[in-house]
Amino acid sequence: MNRHALAVLEFPRVLDLVAERCASGLGAQRVRAFTPHDDRAALEREHGRVVAVRALLDGDVGCPSETIPDLGKALDQLRVVGSVLTGQSLLGVATLLRSSRLTKAALADQRQPAVAIALLEDLRDRLVVAARDEERLTRALEPDGTLRDDASPLLRKLRRELRAGEGELVALLERTMQRLDSHHRVADMSVTMRNGRWVIPVRREARTVVGGLVHDASATGNTLFVEPPAAIEACNRLRELEAEEVAEVERLLAELTDAVRPLHAQLEAASDALVELDTLRARARFAIDLGCGSVTLDEPGTGFAIKNGRHPLLLAQGIDVVPFDLPMSPNERTLLVSGPNTGGKTVLLKCLGLFAALVQSGIPAPVADGSRLGVFDDIFADIGDEQSIEASLSTFSAHVKNLAEILDRATPRSLVLIDELGSGTDPVEGASLGGAILEELTRRGVLTVATTHLGALKDLAAETPGVVNASLQFDEEALSPTYHLIKGLPGRSYGIRIARRLKLSDAIIARAEERVPKAERDVNALLASLEERDRALAERERDVASSQESAAARAKRLAERERHVRDRERTVERQSRQEARRYLLDARADIERTIRSLKKTESDQLDEAARAARRSVEELADAHSKGLEALDAAERSTAPNERAMSGELAAGDTVDVLSLGGRPALVVEVRGDAALVAFDAVKLTVSLSDVRRSAAGATPETRVPVLGDVPEVHASDEIDVRGMRVDEIDDLVMQALDAAIRADLKSLRIIHGKGTGALRARVAEMLQKDTRVASFRLGAWNEGGAGVTVAEL
Repeated sequence: MNRHALAVLEFPRVLDLVAERCASGLGAQRVRAFTPHDDRAALEREHGRVVAVRALLDGDVGCPSETIPDLGKALDQLRVVGSVLTGQSLLGVATLLRSSRLTKAALADQRQPAVAIALLEDLRDRLVVAARDEERLTRALEPDGTLRDDASPLLRKLRRELRAGEGELVALLERTMQRLDSHHRVADMSVTMRNGRWVIPVRREARTVVGGLVHDASATGNTLFVEPPAAIEACNRLRELEAEEVAEVERLLAELTDAVRPLHAQLEAASDALVELDTLRARARFAIDLGCGSVTLDEPGTGFAIKNGRHPLLLAQGIDVVPFDLPMSPNERTLLVSGPNTGGKTVLLKCLGLFAALVQSGIPAPVADGSRLGVFDDIFADIGDEQSIEASLSTFSAHVKNLAEILDRATPRSLVLIDELGSGTDPVEGASLGGAILEELTRRGVLTVATTHLGALKDLAAETPGVVNASLQFDEEALSPTYHLIKGLPGRSYGIRIARRLKLSDAIIARAEERVPKAERDVNALLASLEERDRALAERERDVASSQESAAARAKRLAERERHVRDRERTVERQSRQEARRYLLDARADIERTIRSLKKTESDQLDEAARAARRSVEELADAHSKGLEALDAAERSTAPNERAMSGELAAGDTVDVLSLGGRPALVVEVRGDAALVAFDAVKLTVSLSDVRRSAAGATPETRVPVLGDVPEVHASDEIDVRGMRVDEIDDLVMQALDAAIRADLKSLRIIHGKGTGALRARVAEMLQKDTRVASFRLGAWNEGGAGVTVAEL
């Protein structure tokens, strides 16, 4: 691609915005090296992968972001047999293996979107998993890249001896200092190291007293750093241990290097895949942050369509950007944008060039979904003032040089952007030259977008097929740009109007207006009327949109009201269920109280008490039924009044079913042309034509099913559990007790047999714990004896 055009469009600055979102330096470096290309299949695949990573970022698991070490030189060195990597490089290899393993696991997570994972399958396959080598490196190396003491038994032994020897040597030197006379000592003196040897600082006159070797002196020469004779041998031994330690470290590093050397190709592939994933994540975050939509890639010559386009650098600065829409049909090859200065023409040109460069670099562009762009073979741009004193180029000369290159290299598959066409020289000659250039580019079929202030070029659209005028709207009242793009209308000049606003002499303004040719004034008047009509049409479109929004708001309110009614119905139903359950619990509590009172009643009064209990239950059931009827009436009262007036049926209405002889029923639900009705605890779906609203409006009688336990009329007064195991009789005995209690039996015979006595013991244990059993005993001789237990209830 044309590097000059990319520089003029500030493409490197946009790449910096993307690179800032990378998690690694390698990823940022790769993003900054992106250049546009025209391989359409590769571009579509790349944008698909960006969409996949964006789906991962929006998902529950997220997109993995692991550390990526820079191992370029280390991996190159790893190819050479016999080479030894440093501890830092081996630690980087361990980090790379860990990042590769975790990323591969994350990309295989079943919770990730399946479509996104499929698009990233090639990246996942390039990642390496070598858990054994990773663990070996991690176990041998410290976080700073040095070998751990336990990397080998010999290294542990050598370092232990080194530490012990250094401690003994320092203690020896400290004792030597303490034995010195005060006039031989140095203030604040302590054992130190010079040239790799442990020494003590002494005054110069103590040199002969201490003896030994002098390894250094202070800047004044008054202090000498001496290694006493007693410490020389110990220090020599330390040097030997250090040499052995270095040899062992070198051996271990070589061993670890040889262990990972067979993985060098896989490590390179994994590093490349991780960096590529980092760039994809950065591009996806760029798309999310700047609101980038999907762009369809077309062949050049098929036109393009930009929807909601915005300049990325302005968005990054937090500026309130006015988006633009720009469709171009296949037969429209040149767009000529005119209008006053500071209207945004140059920004528009750069936007179009940046969109093409970004998309053809695999980076989303800040446009809305549904946008279309061609895949160009090159981008040419002549934007800004490129005059050069060193090259002896004026502004006009620089423009002509760029235009000559464009005419020489542009093809029908190229994009050409020209700012201020025809400027920098005589307006007549500039317009003639600019018109000739645009005609040539249009004839070739080159997609061209140019801006100009020259009125003569605005007529080109009427003379040359394929040329279209456009302008950026200008508020003539406030004399400020609105940055709204209008296709089909050339821009007007506001120079005289701006001069009047800036208080230029009225006489000069009048003479200037007189000097404007009549044809030019007529064109400006026509453009003003067209702009006024365009504003009126835009206002009408906004009114229509507003009315549509109002209708949508009314529909939303009605839907909300309907939802509120349904919620109210559900609330009433829930309350009725809770009320019914409360009545049932009260009834059960009353029965329990009655049973307890029965236990205290004399035997001749039991029958009368049982009848009283039954009457109490019947009264509670009647009260329960009346409560439900009241709840039904409250539910019907929640129906909207307008429904009753309109005649439409809804849940809660009372109707007569004609096919059933006019039998009244309650509407449960309306389902299109049918209704679900209920009567006598039966639900039936009938056609709306088969029902009519009940004139009486009363709720039909429904049979309320009895919930819970009901008294059993016939209950056995004995149960036989012989032949069963101990763990099998609990449920049977409890069910028999419950049935006997509900049937008002006085006693229950449990036949368990004699056998080993295990069943008899379990029965006795259960009866002992049951509060409903007054007492129990073994059977008499004529009742089964020890094989039967009789429980008094």
